[in-house]
This record gives sequence, C-alpha cells and structure tokens, in this order.
Amino acid sequence: MASSSSSYNSPCAACKFLRRKCMPGCIFAPYFPPEEPQKFANVHKIFGASNVTKLLNELLPHQREDAVNSLAYEAEARVRDPVYGCVGAISFLQRQVQRLQKELDAANTDLLRYSLTDIPPPPPPSSLPVPPGMVSVQQMPQRQFSGSTYSSFPYSLPWTDNSSEDMSEGGGGGNHL
Repeated sequence: MASSSSSYNSPCAACKFLRRKCMPGCIFAPYFPPEEPQKFANVHKIFGASNVTKLLNELLPHQREDAVNSLAYEAEARVRDPVYGCVGAISFLQRQVQRLQKELDAANTDLLRYSLTDIPPPPPPSSLPVPPGMVSVQQMPQRQFSGSTYSSFPYSLPWTDNSSEDMSEGGGGGNHL
C-alpha cells in the first residue's frame, strides 16, 4: 500500500490529535504528516477539523495542498496575533517598506543634488571662518542638562518673561525641564 497512513504506519498528525484511527483514505494524511503535529493543532484550534474536512472535500485534489498551506500559515499567524493574524504581519511589512522607500528617496535626492552641482558638499561647521567680532559655536560655554547639551546665552530669550531669574544659573531665563 502506497499510502503513508495505512494501519501499519504511524497515524497522520490530524488523526493522532483527534485520537482516531487513521484510515488508508484519510483526507488529512497527505497534508499533515506525523512529524508536524503542531501544524494540525494550530489549524484545528483556529478553523476546526470539521470545517477543514469540508473545505478539502470541496476542492479539487491539486488545489488541496495550497489550501492547507494557506490555512496553516493563517492559523500560525492567528496563534501569534489573535486579533490581526496575517493582516498584522502584512501591515508591519508595508510600513517598513514605506519607511525604507522614504529613506531611499532621500538618499537619491542627496545623490542627485551632489551630482548636479560642481560645488563640493559643505564643510563641517568647525572649519567655517567666523567673522570678526562674532563668537563661534565652539567658543560658547556649554552646559549639560539631563544628558543633552544646550548653549548658555547671556541674555533673556524673547519668548520668556522671567527677567528676575538669575542669568548665570538658568541659561537666560528659559524653561527648565
């Protein structure tokens, strides 16, 4: 007998899971081998054995393998994400593609801009000359505040109205985080 689920062999994963005898004409045997018990367990949990049996009986034999693979994939996705299933994975991948497309567009824009100009890219800020009478950013006193650096200005900022605050501690009367 050529069938892999004869009474002499191990029952298919479906019959083993359902605790029934695997008959030679078992519709599950070609698609749920005994080595993959979790595949049927997931499909049964999500779709039910009777619904899968009905579906497989309605399909032509050459369509059944694709249907079982689709059911198994969706069932595994539903076990991992009960709300969205495959749609959640597809949405995640679509967002990732959109983000990567934006990055690629930005990189292509930069390449195009640099290739169309004979001017080399701008030098780093430290090598730009500072006009006489002005102070460069590197010469300004820097203060640490919760992990970030900000410049300390010797004057009050126009959008703050805290003129009574001590200028040496507050960095010009700005809001403190």
